[in-house]
Amino acid sequence: MRTLLRVSSVGEYDGHELMSIVPYRKREGARRRRTLDQSQVVRAALALLDEVGLEELTMRRLAERLGVQPASLYRHVRHKEELLLLLGDEISGEIPLVGAHGDWREQVTEIAWNVRRGLRQHRDAARVLAATAPFGPRRLRHIEAFLRVLRSAGLSERDAARVGYHCNNFVTEFVADETRFDAMLAAPGVTRRKLLAEARKHFKSLPPADYPTLIELADELTADDSDGLFEFGLTIWLDAIERLARPSRRRSSTRGS
Repeated sequence: MRTLLRVSSVGEYDGHELMSIVPYRKREGARRRRTLDQSQVVRAALALLDEVGLEELTMRRLAERLGVQPASLYRHVRHKEELLLLLGDEISGEIPLVGAHGDWREQVTEIAWNVRRGLRQHRDAARVLAATAPFGPRRLRHIEAFLRVLRSAGLSERDAARVGYHCNNFVTEFVADETRFDAMLAAPGVTRRKLLAEARKHFKSLPPADYPTLIELADELTADDSDGLFEFGLTIWLDAIERLARPSRRRSSTRGS
């Protein structure tokens, strides 16, 4: 370990000044308290979230990771709820904003895929967003961009607000479901193929008189195609937005004629 040294004069010998080497004790706690800021706390919390998940993310564990006392964290975040709000904004800041190219369908598609990919980058990220209010500036920029695209599609103010709410839930819950599946795969000896095969076997073993449709659709219900499933749900939303927008566009056209 490197030792910082302090040099002090203690006298002279043969015309030369003598120097003594005195160990300099670093004040680790004081140094860290001076340099620790909110952004460091949030980044450390995000790394800890990736390691232990949302349930195990505590202020005490975060303090241990940063090498400080728990009380030191409260200078930068008031409580865990505020930490989760900041985490939601940090996660949102990593997700690319939609570009200005393409029509509204292409932009909604880009937004949905960007958010899904972004939330998949961090463990329990979807749960963090679902559990917190959208108040951070970077998170709000995504909401602003999405609502602007919905309005450009021709949706009324009320419909744009409601579609924005439900589309957000679709993407967030889809990723949360993927995360739950990933958690099951973490068990020893469990593989994706094996887990789906067991679910398929269970559906097909149900009493035919009570569950004929579940048996009939067992293969489709357990198909390993997350991207295709997401794309299907997104297409349903795009078609619904198109239908909702038609009356508004017709009214606008009538007023303009």
